[in-house]
Amino acid sequence: MTTLPNPSALTTLISQTSSDPVSALTTQVLHNLQHQHLWTSLDTHQLLRDPAAPKNGEENTPPTTLISGVPPHRVYTHPDEQLYLLELGLREHDLPPERMLVLPTTQGQSWTLRKMAAVFDSLPTLEQPDSSDGNGEEETTEEEKEKKKANLAKYFERKEQAIQSKEWGGKRLLFAMVDRLVGGDGTVVYYVFQEGIVKPRQN
Repeated sequence: MTTLPNPSALTTLISQTSSDPVSALTTQVLHNLQHQHLWTSLDTHQLLRDPAAPKNGEENTPPTTLISGVPPHRVYTHPDEQLYLLELGLREHDLPPERMLVLPTTQGQSWTLRKMAAVFDSLPTLEQPDSSDGNGEEETTEEEKEKKKANLAKYFERKEQAIQSKEWGGKRLLFAMVDRLVGGDGTVVYYVFQEGIVKPRQN
């Protein structure tokens, strides 16, 4: 007699949370971030449907759920921000990882510019990292420690100005696309989505 294999940890988790497809998708992406990509401090945020959506079927669009969390390393650094870090003699691993927003989606899901703009308009404000949270290597001398501390203070002051002026880019989030089509294996692929025009990198 053939016995069915035990359900996976993810299948069990989804069946215990909710039968709602949006909740199941969010749970799947959250599980992937936590266990495969080692994100910490994960949380969910409910965004309301765009009130300006036209009445051509989009009014039935369910609310959008976002995930926020802290990746083990920085996901994206704007080219101008990267240049400023080099000028200060800082490297990306000297800085704390930034809390990122993730939008769970499925392959083949329909997205319009209106829907994406509504998501960006509704993004919550995330706390900025503190300069004392850096995870760089220990400096060998007290002088080097003080210099790095001063440069980190300069960076975070400049970062605050850049956030207000959007010169290091506007809002950004990760687009998590899950392969759920016929024969799909549930693979999750992440894309960086940014608001507005993004300056290209120079190689």
